[in-house]
Amino acid sequence: SPFSDVPSAAPVLDGAMDINTALQEVLKKSLIADGLVHGIHQACKALDKRQAVLCILAESFDEPNYKKLVTALCNEHQIPLIRVDSHKKLGEWSGLCKIDKEGKPRKVCGCSVVVIKDFGEETPALDVVKDHLRQNS
Repeated sequence: SPFSDVPSAAPVLDGAMDINTALQEVLKKSLIADGLVHGIHQACKALDKRQAVLCILAESFDEPNYKKLVTALCNEHQIPLIRVDSHKKLGEWSGLCKIDKEGKPRKVCGCSVVVIKDFGEETPALDVVKDHLRQNS
């Protein structure tokens, strides 16, 4: 099929859920469950202690040594790593923003790396993320 990179396991209202939508949902559930760690220092601590179930790294983060460190820690401890393009998006998805009356994010803080220690509740979005990891491992 022409959409081989779009997992089809999780039907949502508008067809198949893409990985970014799924990640947003998974991050939200993880935040609610208090299973989310932001920032390079906390993330590296969680990765090093093998507490992480998933690491998400922003490609727009322009510090190559940090990227290498996070990637190396993930490889060493066999922790799945997903790369997203924007640190602003990652910050917004992981709750580092204010939501205004219209429900739009304001004052978004960028976030270079997020580590999930606990997914929270099992959702179709989590299945999409797990499928994505299986296909890209």
